[in-house]
Amino acid sequence: MSDFTRLAGVFRSLHVPGRPLVLYNVWDAGSARVVAAAGAAALATGSWSVAAAHGCEDGERLPLELAMANLRRIVGATGLPVSVDLESGYGAHPADVARTVDIAIECGAIGCNLEDSLPHDGSLRDSNAQVERLRAARAAAQARGLDFFINARTDVFFQAPPERHDESLLEAAVERARAYAAAGADGLFVPGLADRRLIEQLVRVAPLPVNIMSGPKTPPLAELAALGVARVSYGPGPWRVAMDALEQAARAAFAQAPQQ
Repeated sequence: MSDFTRLAGVFRSLHVPGRPLVLYNVWDAGSARVVAAAGAAALATGSWSVAAAHGCEDGERLPLELAMANLRRIVGATGLPVSVDLESGYGAHPADVARTVDIAIECGAIGCNLEDSLPHDGSLRDSNAQVERLRAARAAAQARGLDFFINARTDVFFQAPPERHDESLLEAAVERARAYAAAGADGLFVPGLADRRLIEQLVRVAPLPVNIMSGPKTPPLAELAALGVARVSYGPGPWRVAMDALEQAARAAFAQAPQQ
């Protein structure tokens, strides 16, 4: 547990507004070693990528036991802090979330993402229900004596296409952020948000360090840093890069093969 405590402290200290922690999301022990060798300060899994690597769809369709076994191998592959994407916590009740967090800590995670949408259709949970789930997660971590970093993900900006992202959605995200912070969350993850103006406003009023997911329409990293973002993750992007390269290499190999 002493090493867990050290790694948890390191991970927390890396969330600096204006000098964001960059998490190039991994999906297995091999990708973890490659990203670590590239200079990562910490590692984080992405549920979409982990599920795809096991031939599953995202949305908690990958069995928890398999996800946790994969997490344990990732933790063992490097000496870096590892945060795990727990989706919505694998269960209908706060007690289920607590159990999932406890297992993740047992497997070596020093932080997690917990989202406020339902895994089967992506619709938002009631804010009060999500608060109870976050409280359960925090209690589970406290029972372990670990300063576990809970990154509260809100999917408010996934509820509308980018052209309809406006101040009303921002207000909804901030309202949830305040409730989640009071429930024990440590960070605010807002995937789907790419508008520079809205990111700037969110960073200014959010009660938690802000995590933005990099994508084709997101401002570049230097600009996100200038806006005060504290964490930038890449989600399924690294998996897609790797699989595109694999497919192209395979196609080139097959093209050179003698005709059967």
